[in-house]
Amino acid sequence: MALPFLFLLFLLPSLISLLPLAESQLTVNYYDKSCPKFPQIIQQVINDKQLSTPSTAGATVRLFFHDCMVEGCDASLLISSNTFNKAERDADVNLSLAGDGFDLVTRVKTALELECPGIVSCSDILATATRDLIVMVGGPNFPVLLGRKDGFVSKAEHVEGNIAKPTMPLSQILSIFASKKFSVQEMVALSGAHTIGFSHCNQFSHRIFNFSKTSEYDPAYNPKFAEGLRSLCANYTIDPAMAAFNDVMTPNKFDNMYYVNLQRGLGLLDSDQTFAVDKSTKPFVDMYAANQTKFFQDFAQAMGKLSFLDVKTGSLGEVRRRCDAFNVLKA
Repeated sequence: MALPFLFLLFLLPSLISLLPLAESQLTVNYYDKSCPKFPQIIQQVINDKQLSTPSTAGATVRLFFHDCMVEGCDASLLISSNTFNKAERDADVNLSLAGDGFDLVTRVKTALELECPGIVSCSDILATATRDLIVMVGGPNFPVLLGRKDGFVSKAEHVEGNIAKPTMPLSQILSIFASKKFSVQEMVALSGAHTIGFSHCNQFSHRIFNFSKTSEYDPAYNPKFAEGLRSLCANYTIDPAMAAFNDVMTPNKFDNMYYVNLQRGLGLLDSDQTFAVDKSTKPFVDMYAANQTKFFQDFAQAMGKLSFLDVKTGSLGEVRRRCDAFNVLKA
């Protein structure tokens, strides 16, 4: 169930108070006059896409997160590579991003360009679509401030060290989040987005095949869960697209089951399971497993904070005509 309207009224001023000067130019009603049908258009497109392709919500949330963590929330991840530039989306850690998120943004942009050409930025589309999809699959509502511009830079070499990988030591993951001004608790709350979406078998295959001399799979896994993953991913080297739901219990519902799963040995990725046992993260995992309302509140607050991470406004960005290309080709 989405958070009540009163919580939105409480959350909005707290988010605005966190805004640095540039980001303070963002407002919730940025398009009210220039593109008044923006909310209705984006809602219709995401409804159609999510209903036809249920993996869209998880794909879009992950796309948004990966975009914001590199260069800020400026749609730099949407840029396609060309002869002169290898863009962010072709960095190794981004190659597994599902195409449904990219496709959704393209569909929304196309519809908006017909209604109000050259007005709505791709970064605002991605931020709004992410929030709307979270709500659509049962997660909390939260205000999205608008007025971002699309960035001028997208380079694959800028990605390394800015996005956590599931096999990284927890200390390194915490360091990445700390560099973006996120606390340990905020990191654990944001990780709750793993309640939807999926991960490819090659991201956890080392945990289920030939794990050690004494065990075929990581003993931290629930044994039946491990056997199920071994069966599912048996041919992953032949078919790299093979994947498993991040939340095996309620894969298409945004809830706190991700944290409950961690307590039961059902954490899919290394980093997930580490959160459940490390002394710095375990208290938050236990708290969110026991209290979905608290998780929703903290997740909404952290997502609001993420959504204006290093945003571009004014002359620092542009409104792209196409989300996958800069308006002017850069050699």
